[in-house]
Amino acid sequence: MDFGFISQAISQILDPGTAAYALAALGLAVHFGYTGLLNFGQSAFMAMGGYFFAISTLTLHFPLWAAVLMGILGSAIFALLLGIPTLRLRADYLSMVTIAAAEIVRLVPQVPEVTKWTGGAQGLNGFQTNFYALNFIPSGYYTFGPFQYSNTDLFTLIVAWIVVALVAAVIWLLMRSPWGRVVRGIREDEDAVRALGKNVFAYKMQALVLGGVIAGLAGMLYIMPRSMQPDNYGTQMTFFLWTILFLGGAATVFGPIVGAMVFWVVIILTEGIVTLFSTAPLAILPISGIQSGQIRFILVGIGLMLLVIFRPQGIFGKKAENYFNA
Repeated sequence: MDFGFISQAISQILDPGTAAYALAALGLAVHFGYTGLLNFGQSAFMAMGGYFFAISTLTLHFPLWAAVLMGILGSAIFALLLGIPTLRLRADYLSMVTIAAAEIVRLVPQVPEVTKWTGGAQGLNGFQTNFYALNFIPSGYYTFGPFQYSNTDLFTLIVAWIVVALVAAVIWLLMRSPWGRVVRGIREDEDAVRALGKNVFAYKMQALVLGGVIAGLAGMLYIMPRSMQPDNYGTQMTFFLWTILFLGGAATVFGPIVGAMVFWVVIILTEGIVTLFSTAPLAILPISGIQSGQIRFILVGIGLMLLVIFRPQGIFGKKAENYFNA
């Protein structure tokens, strides 16, 4: 019997991919948890950041700092394009636009006319060179208990979690500033905030751009250990982010971070347990290996339903903040 999935699950706690999901969920917390904006296309913001970064590096040969700025700029412009026609309307209009926009962003890079820049369905590779040129860790492998990392993996992990910590600190400070109190007020009752003379549209737009830029940073971090593949940014990624947000607590800073850790640990553990009981010598589940990968999502979905029913505020959230006007 192979119990290696247990150590694999624990390693997900600090995995760079987990950090990228935590960062994108922090952006979603700015959108939904603090401002009440229904964004169902967070994966599109991640894809915009990733594509602008990769294309700037590979095609335009920008240095790392300029490519990062391009990724931020791409996410900000995308937020403006979505927000200008929708944020003056009801919240559900933004949700419909973001769902459609996420599919457009996923499909457009695969159009033959742009594949020379985007790589098409095969994606892009080799854009990490400038990033890894900053690696200060000597070559080799580093062992921490049951976990082993190469110098590049360890460098990516350190940078990813530093970015998460910095962004979390900025959000924590912002939400305790006058600006944060206004966006919280918009979440509760935007008509009351408007009656106080505040430009609700401007504050919503600022929150949408801020959350989108954070997701763009997450998209850049997400592609560092892997290639830039358009199909990675489907609706499944967005719904993973919503699950992480609800798990940790929507209107919190630490909730999305802990939620991302717990989510990926549970995903790997669930798949490992299902696989263990569907193969010899403990083959008590009449399913194949392919089916076990689907069952884990069914179990996670059941867990999410139970969470919403019995603890809708998540791990760190406050129950009173669930009853806002979205």
